[in-house]
Amino acid sequence: MKRLMLYLYAALVLPVALSTRPGCSQASPNGPQTAPAPKTVVGQSLTWDQVKARFEAANPALKADALGVDEMKAEETTAFLRPNPQLTFSEDGLQLAPHNGVWQPLAGVEEQSNLGYLIEREHKRQLRLETARDATRVAESSHEDLERNMIFNLRSAFVQTLQAKAVVKLSHQDLEYYDKIIDISRSRFHAGDIAQIDLDRIELLRVQYESELQTALVNLRTSKIQLLQLLNDRTPVDQFDVDGPFDFSDQLKQLEEFRQTALDNRPDLRAALQTIEESKSAHKLAVSNGSTDPTLSGWYTHNPSFNNPNDENTLGLSVSIPLRIFDRNQGEKKRTQIDIDKSQQLSEASRAQVFSDVDSAYAQVDSNITLLKPYRDKYLAQSTRVRDTVTFAYQRGGATLMDFLNAQSDYRVVQLAYLQLIGTYLTAASQLNLAVGREVIQ
Repeated sequence: MKRLMLYLYAALVLPVALSTRPGCSQASPNGPQTAPAPKTVVGQSLTWDQVKARFEAANPALKADALGVDEMKAEETTAFLRPNPQLTFSEDGLQLAPHNGVWQPLAGVEEQSNLGYLIEREHKRQLRLETARDATRVAESSHEDLERNMIFNLRSAFVQTLQAKAVVKLSHQDLEYYDKIIDISRSRFHAGDIAQIDLDRIELLRVQYESELQTALVNLRTSKIQLLQLLNDRTPVDQFDVDGPFDFSDQLKQLEEFRQTALDNRPDLRAALQTIEESKSAHKLAVSNGSTDPTLSGWYTHNPSFNNPNDENTLGLSVSIPLRIFDRNQGEKKRTQIDIDKSQQLSEASRAQVFSDVDSAYAQVDSNITLLKPYRDKYLAQSTRVRDTVTFAYQRGGATLMDFLNAQSDYRVVQLAYLQLIGTYLTAASQLNLAVGREVIQ
């Protein structure tokens, strides 16, 4: 009954007793010192939009792939070029040695210039341009898909950094709170309320808080380094920081809305559909390449050796027509026709992958929301209330040392689990954005 009355008393006066923020009390000269707060970052913290903008402007892998798209656009110019005319200049009839005592080496020289041009039939030039443009469109969609995946990696690194910052803050607050408990416990020891062994156990547990804080600081630094690598930024880690909401929203749209958005926005699905059109254009070009292209030639001849002695300057014309008896581009026609069917099957596979990605990511987000709600509505406040109540009771002899240590441990487990769930939720939200093809959850 005495212990019950003590707990009731603690619940009533606890807000007043602990109104002072943890860490405000001064530790005794010989006692443990409160760990210094993390260094304030020099400069303004970057938001997600700023980080994303820097990434798109500076990431070398993304810029290199964008240059690949520019290369494909240059191929369009090459594809639409006309065939070059062929110009040939020749001389014939040079007398090498005397004959019958006469040697006139230049008298019978025949000079001839020949100009030929290949005439492309069946719209080959236009079809080459159409095929090149289709390839460019596929390259652009593939580039968007690469950007989509890399932004997911960037977002994951950003979330990890926010989570690491939250864990550092929690660890520092826990250490400050525990230092206050040590101060109070030392005062109780000097007053004879607790034994030396109990004080030693309380002080030894501080090592665990210090270790957790240092681990959190290392994780934060590692996350920042990873983020800087993606940004191709050489800013010192201590001068780099990001900021953003580290929380969750329990509002989630219907699955069908995300599915439709994905079908409209996924660049890999769009690339698959564009590949079908590219294959069709390639097949048309293959059929066109199977047609015959004549070559027209004309030439001018000076000093010919013809029967007409007065004919010193002549013109000639010719038409060269390949006889496509054996090679009519049959293999390429067949290959491109098969490639159309192949592209159609791959597009169906891409469509199925879109539904799979969206459904899986949606289930993960929904599950995280289900887990986070009771933490937000009940467990966080409950763990804090239990810790503070048991701490107050222990300070007045109404709870055992084991009760006090268990309450401290339970509080840290619940608070850390909540932060980890928030990080998991934000990562799952990024996964859903990746599956949909654009940011639908901030």
